[in-house]
Amino acid sequence: MEIRNIAIIAHVDHGKTTLTDALMRQTGVGQEGVSMDSNALELERGITIYSKNAAVFFRGTKINIVDTPGHADFGSEVERVLRSIDSVLLLVDAQEGPMPQTRFVLKKSLELGLKPIVVINKIDKTAADPARCEEQVLELFMELGANDKQLDFPIVYAIGRLGIAKLELKEDSNDLTPLLETILKYVPCASNSELEKRPLLLQPFNLAYDNFMGRLAIGRIYQGIVSAGQKVFIKKSDGESRSGSITKIFTFSGLERTESQQAVAGDIVLIAGLSDIYIGETITSDENVEPLPAIAIDEPTITLSFLVNNSPFSGKEGNHVTSREIREYLMRELEVNVGLKVDFNSLDNFKVSGRGELHIEILLENMRRSGYEVQVSQPHVIFKEENGIKIEPFEEVIVDTPGEYKGVIIERLGSRGFFLKSMNDNQENERLYFEGPTRGLLGYKNQFVIDTKGLGILSSRVIGFRPYAGEIRKKSVGSMTSMEDGKAIGYALWSLQERGILYIGPGTQVYNGMVIGNTSKGEEMSVNPTKGKHLTNVRAAYSDDAIDLTPFYELTIGKGLEFMGEDEYLEITPKSVRLRKKYLTKQDRAKARRQK
Repeated sequence: MEIRNIAIIAHVDHGKTTLTDALMRQTGVGQEGVSMDSNALELERGITIYSKNAAVFFRGTKINIVDTPGHADFGSEVERVLRSIDSVLLLVDAQEGPMPQTRFVLKKSLELGLKPIVVINKIDKTAADPARCEEQVLELFMELGANDKQLDFPIVYAIGRLGIAKLELKEDSNDLTPLLETILKYVPCASNSELEKRPLLLQPFNLAYDNFMGRLAIGRIYQGIVSAGQKVFIKKSDGESRSGSITKIFTFSGLERTESQQAVAGDIVLIAGLSDIYIGETITSDENVEPLPAIAIDEPTITLSFLVNNSPFSGKEGNHVTSREIREYLMRELEVNVGLKVDFNSLDNFKVSGRGELHIEILLENMRRSGYEVQVSQPHVIFKEENGIKIEPFEEVIVDTPGEYKGVIIERLGSRGFFLKSMNDNQENERLYFEGPTRGLLGYKNQFVIDTKGLGILSSRVIGFRPYAGEIRKKSVGSMTSMEDGKAIGYALWSLQERGILYIGPGTQVYNGMVIGNTSKGEEMSVNPTKGKHLTNVRAAYSDDAIDLTPFYELTIGKGLEFMGEDEYLEITPKSVRLRKKYLTKQDRAKARRQK
């Protein structure tokens, strides 16, 4: 059977997963309601977080498909996948055109010499403009240095959610056959009987974990045949070698893993038995063979501390609260989350580094859903030194916004160290291109939603490390901190809400040192949210009118990471997200300030 290997790449929410699901349904290996996004968080947020493998069968050919994340925080997943496939389906929204992550993944695929198939998706949108989108894609290819062969890319028009593809906009089509035929026509065949006769060469591009089988490696067989029980050598890029044994082999059919006794060159497989295997290493049957080129993994850009929850409410809502349990969870996460780095030097304070705020947020959300309690410090970017020069991560930001909000966005980002590179009209909206330091973007996204009244779209991607951009003054709000333990009273919150935004509602249990809101004027306030109304025998006119409480601003992990100050921790439990001061009492906070 012939084998074709492709990846679907695109910006977040351009329809990668929807199209893959439709391909599986049409080829008979998928079911209605079964999606590539199987993780609970992926289903809730409507984004792909983890790259996944599937396989469909069409006219006697097996097509391995890798669905990749569209968010920049998970870009390291995409880069690794591109090394293992022979072509990419570049999905572009017919209305929005190429976006930041489109540029990032396309650049990587062109550098690897891949010839993309362009799929202009969502052509049924009211404001869709396929011709304009096609022109923008061509300009992007030229800008990224595509060669003549790559510039001659095939184009397929699609409506992913309806499972329709066509080669010409005017032609009639009721399924995805034109897309599948294009894949067979333009994607090189990966299988070859001559390659099967050579020594085994297999390189993992992703990792998985199973409670019974341990660490699993997902990789492509470049040559040879891999068999269950086979003795192999694992080689690093520097030539260092060790031996191991493959216990089980799985191939893909739809989303299902099918256990096999062997797999041949060109296929993408999942193998078990190599407990210390890592991404980019070469698995071979010949110890003297040259290892395959290493796969680079993007470095983390932000860091923060994970600590044992020691607040007055610790242990009340979670099942796993000790430093040993948090350590074990992070060690298991490192088995598969290669964009993550953890420093375990301290017994109860683990320094965790990741690719961005969303990357860390997803980790924390998964922890709380597994019954863990933890508290974390404010995220900071990672600074480095190169040739005696201090450098920091920089990001490209693209903003689509109605014209009336353009001025405030330029002003806000300008004060955070970003400069406007260019701007152009995008139908009703304007598109602004910025570059600036990652730390200027930390804590901004919620403000962006407020500034654009929810009508703006902000996308960003890390573009590398550049010289330190100098001090950035962010307008910060002060904290409204409880100075009492007890239950919040509606009357007390009514008198406090005009001072800022509250994070809690009536009946919420609070403790001394818990942050219950922010102050709009920026000053720090110690308040008593448990204070009730003073009762007397005298009744005055209007004194017993009902209090009018504004709905409180419910904290999530993402919002907490944005809002928190240098002297605060974010307390995360299976049921609650709370902000608290590092030093709970007013006296301890004053003492800490004097000691600085």
